[in-house]
Amino acid sequence: MRKGILLAAETLIVGMLVFILTITNLFSTLDYIARDELYQTPRGIRSDIKIIGIDSRTLEEYGPVQTWSRNIYADLLDKLNVDENTKPYVIGFDIFFSGHVDEGDERFAEAAGKFDNVVVVSKLLYSKKWETDQNGIMYYPVEGIVLPYESLLNTTSIGYSNVAQDSDGIVRRIIPAETYDGKEYLTFSRVMYNIYCDQTGTVPNDVPTDATGRTLINYSGNPGDYEYLSLLDVMNGTIDPRVFSDSIVFVGAYDPDMQDVFNVPNGQSEQMYGVEIHANIFQSYMQDRFAINGNPYILALITSVLAMLMHVLFRRLRIWQSVILLVASIGVEIAVLIWNNNNGFSYSVIYFPIVITLSFFYSLGIHYLIESRKKKRVLNAFQKYVAPQIVEEIAKKGDFEIKLGGENRDIAVLFVDIRGFTTMSEALEPEQVVEILNEYLSLTTKSIFDNSGTLDKFVGDATMAVFNSPFDLEDYEYKAVCAAMDIVKGGEAIEDKFLKRFGRSVGFGVGVNVGPAVVGNVGCEFRMDFTAIGDTVNTAARLEANAKKGQVLISDVLYERLKDRIEVAEVGEIPLKGKTKGVFVYEVKKIIGRE
Repeated sequence: MRKGILLAAETLIVGMLVFILTITNLFSTLDYIARDELYQTPRGIRSDIKIIGIDSRTLEEYGPVQTWSRNIYADLLDKLNVDENTKPYVIGFDIFFSGHVDEGDERFAEAAGKFDNVVVVSKLLYSKKWETDQNGIMYYPVEGIVLPYESLLNTTSIGYSNVAQDSDGIVRRIIPAETYDGKEYLTFSRVMYNIYCDQTGTVPNDVPTDATGRTLINYSGNPGDYEYLSLLDVMNGTIDPRVFSDSIVFVGAYDPDMQDVFNVPNGQSEQMYGVEIHANIFQSYMQDRFAINGNPYILALITSVLAMLMHVLFRRLRIWQSVILLVASIGVEIAVLIWNNNNGFSYSVIYFPIVITLSFFYSLGIHYLIESRKKKRVLNAFQKYVAPQIVEEIAKKGDFEIKLGGENRDIAVLFVDIRGFTTMSEALEPEQVVEILNEYLSLTTKSIFDNSGTLDKFVGDATMAVFNSPFDLEDYEYKAVCAAMDIVKGGEAIEDKFLKRFGRSVGFGVGVNVGPAVVGNVGCEFRMDFTAIGDTVNTAARLEANAKKGQVLISDVLYERLKDRIEVAEVGEIPLKGKTKGVFVYEVKKIIGRE
């Protein structure tokens, strides 16, 4: 019951985390990075979009751009439009032409008016204080606009060049249209796109916008991807104007000293010139590849439910299954979100993967704690039956599995009984009997454990031990006999102690046999005992029953295995209950080479 309540609470927390983080976008900076990596992958630039750059070579030739006569731009228009059949579809100047310079102003305005494919930029001036519209949406109102000089304004198309920088300073979105003083203005690339559509007879694509009037740019090229040609090479005739036939031409700054560079989501550590950003926006118009932020509540609801389901599965599945589920679910989420972005809706990326990853590691930790507790319980249980060195080896290997229902093993079985215990118990106080019994049982247990045996059970004043069960034990026959001799010698050592204290002493009779037996859990569902059963065990018990005080009796089978390592005396054949043939018995006198 408690486990179920705990799991339900954990699951609810997982779902709430995903939901709250998704709708609040708490780690927006990190989410921007993830979105940039997934959504802003290069999709290939169009070869008919070209950039004429005002680069360092051009500046060296003509000087600082603010000192130029606008005759240069007029000459450029004449060169590009020299042939009606090869002129560009549209020419956009990402350069501010405000104020009077010289007589070249009018010539440039006339050249722009003579051709119907020229667009120049304006600049919107936004308030530094945000306001709230009737729907409660915050926005920064336009409080002014910087326009080209009047004659150029009257002969060209105008589009504002402003782009929106996110809180981290990266250009990811634009406002396609703004209103100022009752008049609607379009972004620079949109005006160019409209002219392109007029020139080619194309129906313009609609651009989706969110509640704030913004739309996300899906960049097609990285910095430097679009074909760039130096303005100087165009002006001095190095480049044939026919190169620009049926093209979209952007003219703008292509030198960092002109300070028209921006951080973009696909730029990595490299910035992108403003004219390249407009080229990317233009291609997005052509390919209808803008996106808007999707409804976060929809994503939050779906992913929170999925995260709760996965948490339950993490708690129940094996670790390798959970790893597969984790990787697969994140992969599916990424694929779905990329598909949505490509179809116009952009969603947060990181919150579902973050929370389910935390859920996975939390579940992994819980699995580890549960297994550790199981391991500890098993070790604690074995410490009562198995020698400490065996327990230590079990802990290292982590092998706790004991075959349920029993298995056939070749084992050595040792039985030891206290001789004279019944007579002694009648003559002494109960407390004294228990003290003596505990002392002797401690001796037998220590002797068994010192020789890597397993304590099977205490039966009154008798002890049963097995060797080579439940785990493999090297040289188990020899160790069983060593344990028996240690018990007998240990009994002799404490015999005098009790004789002086209580006037009574007891000794041990030990029987050891070896052979096949069934080892496993014996009992019922609510009470089990791990033990060994079979003729080998019964014979060992009969050997112990025939052993006198201080005797270690072994079977002929065990003697054959150890005859070169022990000294014995023949006892003879003893009968076995229920069998016509008895067993030949030997008394162990000495273990060769062991003091």
